[in-house]
Amino acid sequence: MSAQHLTIRPGQTAVITGAASGFGLELARLGAKQGLNLVITDVQQDALDAALAELTGMGAKVAALRGDVSRAEDVQALADLCMERFGAPHIVINNAGVAHGGLIWEHTQRDWEWVLGVNLFGVVHGVRVFTPLMLAAAAKDASYQGHIVNVASMAGLLNSPNMGAYNVSKHAVVSLSETLYQDLSLVTEQVHASVLCPYFVPTGIHQSHRNRPKELRSEGKPTASQMIAQAMSTKAVTSGKVTAADTAQLVFDAINQGRFYVYTHPQALGMVHTRLEDVVQGRNPTDPFAGKPEIGEQLRVALRQAAQG
Repeated sequence: MSAQHLTIRPGQTAVITGAASGFGLELARLGAKQGLNLVITDVQQDALDAALAELTGMGAKVAALRGDVSRAEDVQALADLCMERFGAPHIVINNAGVAHGGLIWEHTQRDWEWVLGVNLFGVVHGVRVFTPLMLAAAAKDASYQGHIVNVASMAGLLNSPNMGAYNVSKHAVVSLSETLYQDLSLVTEQVHASVLCPYFVPTGIHQSHRNRPKELRSEGKPTASQMIAQAMSTKAVTSGKVTAADTAQLVFDAINQGRFYVYTHPQALGMVHTRLEDVVQGRNPTDPFAGKPEIGEQLRVALRQAAQG
């Protein structure tokens, strides 16, 4: 960790994607309370309008643009808006994300395109578009400090069954973020990076299908495994005790401390440790339900009954 890092102060500018709900909205609210200029985007126009009204009512200077982060041109338009209104951002939080479960061979091409488009390419575009702007600002001003936060998931460090596309997308975001951290350290001491790996936090991500583009919706009914995954995800997410507001504070704390890994549930790292031991020792993957065998048995029974019709 570099001794130099960004200290969040009033008047700085933060870009937040997926800012109309969940983590994104709480991050924006916290930014408004701390006097940040905000540049926000979301795919859902009515929710974005509500967020804009709320944040403006808090006294924040806000620029809002509806956009789909899976589209490179939408992220570029967001960057153009940021530069026009406030100049280069000090903080970029690539937060927008969607969830989709089911047995991995039952994901359709459209499922993959939707999940990877938002979860992975949304981050790819954010890093590709905003990092050069931040590096240029650093080159012009020795006092400038910037920070990029990519939102992954504990699913980026684990591989829970029946959540294939989501797991793949989040593992890719962790890899991208670690590489970004290392690449930045080669060229600057003024721009840093973090990755957020939340576990189950009530955010509304289990309802992300509401914003799925028509052209990427799968034809036909969801498979049994997909409906089972949806039900399990809904139960897990809505029962989470750590809130989205708690998570936003953890992110701001990590930025202020120059800390890369951000966890909402550090107790879950025991499962990560077991997985990494599997890798290092070359042993077969450990049963992810070893600690809660009753949940694993329920899932096996449900999936096998579904397979038998």
